Amino acid sequence: MLKAATQAHEHQDTPPITALIPQARREQGLTQRELADLLCEISQNDSVTREEVSRWERGKRIPGPYWRAWISEALDVPHAALDRAAVIERECRRAKEEDHSY
Repeated sequence: MLKAATQAHEHQDTPPITALIPQARREQGLTQRELADLLCEISQNDSVTREEVSRWERGKRIPGPYWRAWISEALDVPHAALDRAAVIERECRRAKEEDHSY
């Protein structure tokens, strides 16, 4: 229990990645499609789509380290903040799963 409380305290200033990406995207004045296009352009990898950005924002998927690095660059968000936000999202998912398992 102490470990969970400590982790929660460490992350209290960082939202889950499902909140961080759309917030940063809107601050940059980008639509989901524009973010996807920008990620394709800067990464030289055309595998990300508007639908994938939507999945990240809705919590259907968590972007992996590769895409978090490019999202960091595209949205001017520190890479470490995106990594923390991904961890927080995973913790939230686990907590929801535990709540539903009873």
